[in-house]
Amino acid sequence: QVYVVESGGGLVQAGGSLRLSCGASGRTFIELTMGWFRQAPGKEREFVAAISPSAGNTYYADSVKGRFTISRDNAKNTVYLQMNSLKPEDTAVYYCAASQTGWRSSEYKYWGQGTQVTVSS
Repeated sequence: QVYVVESGGGLVQAGGSLRLSCGASGRTFIELTMGWFRQAPGKEREFVAAISPSAGNTYYADSVKGRFTISRDNAKNTVYLQMNSLKPEDTAVYYCAASQTGWRSSEYKYWGQGTQVTVSS
């Protein structure tokens, strides 16, 4: 079992920045691929970004490339999502997830409760 907890959401104006954090416990963090997903009202949950266990590989949705950066600190069992140049369409509940296999959306078994990000125009 892996326990995942997100923090750092909030309200920000368009063009602003936020950093989300996600802590994971219950299993060796270095073994986990970590991902961020989001779900806007009335929409399906979508992939945002992922990072391999060693942080050697990162993956991004086209909609956030160049604006969002995923990183991890294995010493702190924490993964981050730095979000810059935020747009109103980035408004969603953001979820952190952990995978013991790969980075693709279907491979995440453990999920956090989500944190709300609201971008005002």
